[in-house]
This record gives sequence, structure tokens and C-alpha cells, in this order.
Amino acid sequence: MSASPAAAPPAPARRVAIVTGAAGDLGRAIALKLAADGLDICLTDLPPQLPKADALAAQLREKHGARCHVVGGDVSQAGDVQRIVDECVAELGGLDVMVANAGVFRPRPLLELTVDEWDTTQTNNARSCLLCYQAAAKQMIAQGRGGRIIGGCSVAGLTGAALCGAYCASKFAIRGLTMCAALEWAPHGITVNAYAPGFIEGTKMSAQGAAMMGITAEQWKAAATGLFPMKRLGKPEEIAGIVSYFASDAAGWTTGESGRASTRAGGRTEQCAGKVFAVDGGMHIS
Repeated sequence: MSASPAAAPPAPARRVAIVTGAAGDLGRAIALKLAADGLDICLTDLPPQLPKADALAAQLREKHGARCHVVGGDVSQAGDVQRIVDECVAELGGLDVMVANAGVFRPRPLLELTVDEWDTTQTNNARSCLLCYQAAAKQMIAQGRGGRIIGGCSVAGLTGAALCGAYCASKFAIRGLTMCAALEWAPHGITVNAYAPGFIEGTKMSAQGAAMMGITAEQWKAAATGLFPMKRLGKPEEIAGIVSYFASDAAGWTTGESGRASTRAGGRTEQCAGKVFAVDGGMHIS
């Protein structure tokens, strides 16, 4: 672990992004989109997930000509996060975009929630996001060319949900952290934003939601899609498009406070001011 951020290297020919939780469906979609946008990618996940990350790296190289580096680590641990950033800089030449995508979802009624379960959710969601934000910002400030920091929030960071007290608290924390970081690091040319999806296809949420309710995953999906005006779950590629925007030059004036479009069940749509860019797929948000 380095004692301080690496000295400012010459800017690489292509911008460089770190994507945490890269082996999951959403992380994979984000990495594919950023590589298609012309970025080189550092993929990171827990060590048991590295074979999936290696396969993704091969796909990014072949399909998009991206330079890739794969590194294992636990982003809830400060030493691991710093090592990931250091390896990214050493192998790819710098850091321009941090996507703090990794997180966990473990529903539990509040009266059954243990302190250990609470701590696990906060550690893997809120603390990991803080550590990624800090390490990325230190490196970006040292480089002196600004950057983009993007956090994985959730519709659960905008409104409460029964059986999701720990998860909602962790995502509200990420939302608040994002607002504060945006204000603190704006003088350095760093924007900080978050994406806040609802139910997304291909993630573990269907199985977890079904288990929580004592029904099959197919029954859960049928019930969930009925809530949404588009009558389907969101797609990882649609969330990746939001990340792509936040990482782009077009988002240079968007930090911490971006437009939020809340689509309510029944087809009612309203525009309102918010602090995260929320694609909620028709979830009820007030």
C-alpha cells in the first residue's frame, strides 16, 4: 500500500476507469459500455469472482481494443482499495473515472435484523463507497486533470422500503456522501454523481426477493413487472448508459445535483429536483 497517491503521470492516450463489482451483471454492463466509449478499464471484484473478470477483460480487449487490468480485492477494506488504485495507475497510466458499483442486498425485517447484519450491509455498501471515493479523489487531485467519481446508489436511497431497513440506510448514506463529495472536490475539477436503479434484470435481487416472500423467482418477477409502466424490469445496459453519461465530457457541469425523473406506477411522470440521477423503473418515490 502506498503512503500517498502516485505522482502525476502523463495523461494516457485513453482515459482510464475502475469498475468495482465488475464480475456481476451490472458491473459487466458498465465495463462494456465504458470500453465502447473508448476507456481503458481496471476490473476489480472479490478473488473468487476473478475468473469472470478475466473473461470480461478478454472480451473488452477483443471487442473494443481496450487495455485492461484485473485485480482482486475487498473494497470494504482501505488497504485493498488503495492497492487497486495503485495497480490501476501503474498498469494503465492513471485514473480518470471511478465507478463504485460493488454492494450487497440482504433483506430482513427490522425486528429480526441483527447488529452484525446491519454492520455487514453498511460495510459493504456505504463504507466501500467512501473508501473508493477517497482513494480515487486523492489520485485525481494528484494528477491535476480532474475526474469523474460515480457511486452505486439505488431507488432505496431515495425512499424507504419494508424489509430493507439496512439496505435503505446504506444507500441513503451513499446519496448523502455523493452530495458532500461533489461540493468538496469541485474545485479540483472532479464531478461526483450516483446512479439509482430499481429492479434490474439478471441481478440477484429476483432470487432474494422471492426467497424473502416465500415465492418462486418467476412469481416475484411477474409481480414486480406489474408495478412498472413499461411492464418489465430494467436492463443492466440501461443503467450503464447513465454511468456513461456521468463519465462523459457532456456531464462536466453535472455534479451531486442532477435531474431526477421519477416514473410512478400507473404511468404518472413528474420532474423534480434531486441529488442523484434516478432510473427507478416505476417504483413509488415521493
